[in-house]
Amino acid sequence: MTVPVILALVALQRLLELVLARRNTARLMASGGVEVGAGHYPLFVILHGGWLLAMLAFIPWSAPIDWRFFLVYLLLQPLRVWVVASLGGRWTTRIIVLPGQRLVRQGPYRWLRHPNYLIVALELPLLPLSFGSLRLALIFGALNLMLLAWRCRVEDRALRALCPRDDEAEYGRSAGI
Repeated sequence: MTVPVILALVALQRLLELVLARRNTARLMASGGVEVGAGHYPLFVILHGGWLLAMLAFIPWSAPIDWRFFLVYLLLQPLRVWVVASLGGRWTTRIIVLPGQRLVRQGPYRWLRHPNYLIVALELPLLPLSFGSLRLALIFGALNLMLLAWRCRVEDRALRALCPRDDEAEYGRSAGI
């Protein structure tokens, strides 16, 4: 497989996820959902679009694949599906909170607070590393971590304020929207 083919498949996956996310967002908002952190959402769109474009522009199209990194990237994809399936209609690329609804406690949310963000934090450096681009891996990995730190604070604050929980320890184990 060549770089453009792999990047086209990744772009297609992301576009399909955006379609699902928009459908879920509309349904959540119609059910009384509250969006928080909308101001930083465009930064994620720019980051992820820039990530794909930078790989297309700066990685030679005939670059060999480092299968160690690419295999890990591929192994993350079923986990990504698990996250989406666990949240069901509550999965979206935005932060939409349903006031009064309990946090998701199934799937990876039993053990991790933000499993989707962990997967993305690994994907962004892994794919450029799969083509030997340490520079793009570091740049986009670092930018993503900075944005995710901001997003997690915003999301956690909203979930604490709007979602019932039994105690703070339970919240720490199972945040999900």
